[in-house]
Parts: sequence; structure tokens; C-alpha cells
Amino acid sequence: MSRPDPAYAATADWQPSERELDRRRVRRTLHRRSLGVATLTTLVVFGALAAVVVSSPGWGVVQEYFFDLDHARDSFPAIWAGFWLNVKMFLIAEPLILLLGLGLALARQARVAWLTPLRLLAVLYTDLFRGVPTILLVVLLAFGMPALQLQGVPNDRFFWALVALVLSYGAYVAEVFRAGIESVHPSQLASAETLGLTRAQAMRHVVVPQAVRRVVPPLLNDFVSLQKDTALVSTVGIFDAVFAARDYGNYNFNDTPLVVVALFFVVITIPLARLTDHLQKRVAARERAGAR
Repeated sequence: MSRPDPAYAATADWQPSERELDRRRVRRTLHRRSLGVATLTTLVVFGALAAVVVSSPGWGVVQEYFFDLDHARDSFPAIWAGFWLNVKMFLIAEPLILLLGLGLALARQARVAWLTPLRLLAVLYTDLFRGVPTILLVVLLAFGMPALQLQGVPNDRFFWALVALVLSYGAYVAEVFRAGIESVHPSQLASAETLGLTRAQAMRHVVVPQAVRRVVPPLLNDFVSLQKDTALVSTVGIFDAVFAARDYGNYNFNDTPLVVVALFFVVITIPLARLTDHLQKRVAARERAGAR
């Protein structure tokens, strides 16, 4: 029969002291008090805001034109069908934007002399497409490119609106990737090159993986914005959720469908926003642990 481990026996017999129990009671009391204060102030603030809105002189008109349940129910099928087009556009654009953004960021990091034109093109691209408002880019490409009547190129407005979103967000995402690459300490690259890796291999196996991990939260933030900006395609007559809501509202003189569309976007963006917050906290905790 084996002898019990003295260290384990001492740990198993440990009991908190009276002072430690007092500390725990105080912490529980403070936590309950903080939770009660937070709940009470939240109810008071939101209740006061709701009372101000509901008691305003024009609330009856606003309720009739923006919060009519019958119009919300009637417009729901068309908005649901249009919203699927927004989701589809988002799902197609997202991987294309990632590839374009990473390619632009790597092009801006090129240090070989004969790649200077490529680096200058990447800088010009980023400056140009970050400077043009996305809605103007959607309108210009969706109406301008089909008018050119190019052979072998789609003339569908959905296609060109998608291209406009990819071009615009590709410029923003490229800057996010570039920030992540430049945040990696130069000693990482120098160490990789000392081990015999070429610059391209060092970027692929050492720098880019670290950079991507660091920029995941801001990338998700950009994609939350992209999900909302798919509504810009309604300006060129594509029958998405916003266009369906405006069509119903113009025919029935009621804007409740616009509120329904807003709820659709809120429902899909809130989980992404919370995921972004979670990833940001995890990255911050990892960096604090590394700093100890």
C-alpha cells in the first residue's frame, strides 16, 4: 500500500481562515450591490428615454408610419427574399476582399528594386479607393461598366456592385493587414533570414501568420461594416432588402418596412460585434500574459 503524498494531504486538509471567509463575504456583498445599482440605473435610464419618446406630441404619427405591425407582417416576405441577396453578396465579397487586401499589403512590403512599380501601384490603389465614397463607386461601376459594352464581361448590375464593394473594402483591409505585418518585430524577420529562409519564405511562414492573428478583431469590424454596406446596392435598383422595403413603402405610404430591414441587419451584426469584442479581449489577455 502506497504512502499518501504529504503535500497532497496538506492541500486536501486546507480550510480557509476566518479572515479569508470575511473577505469572500465582503466581495459577494459588493458584487450584489454593484449588480443591483447597475440594474436599477439601467431600468431608470431606458424607462425615462421610452417615456420621453412615447409622450412626445408626434409619437402617434411616428407609430403609425414606422411601427405598424400589419405593414411589418405584409412586407416581411419580400424583405426576407431581398435580405438573402444582401447575405449572398456579403459571403461572396468577404473571401475576395481578404485575398485582395493581403496581396496589396504584401505588395507594399516588397523591398526588391524591380518590384517598385508594383509597390507604387499598391499605394496608388489604396489611396484612390479609400478616397472615393463607396456609394459613388457602386453607382459608377454598376451603371458605367455595362454602358461600355465590353465583350466577355458581365453586364449584370449585381456583379458590378459586388466588384465595387470588393475594390473599396479591399483598400481598407489592405491597410489593416499592413498594420499587422508592421507590428511584428523586425527581429522575427531577421532571425528567419538567419536560418536560411528567403524573404518570401520568412513572410509566409513567420511574419504573416503572426500578423493575421493580431488583426482578426479589426478585420471582423470591417466585415460588420461590409454587411451593412451591402444595402448600398439598392441605389442602383438591385432588389435587395432596402429596395424591397422602399418599394413597399412607396406603394403603401408607410415606412414600417424600413424598420423591419434595420432589425434584420441588427440581428445579423450583433453576433459579429460580440465575437469581435471577445477576440479583442482574448488578444489583450494574451499580450498581458506575455508582458509578465
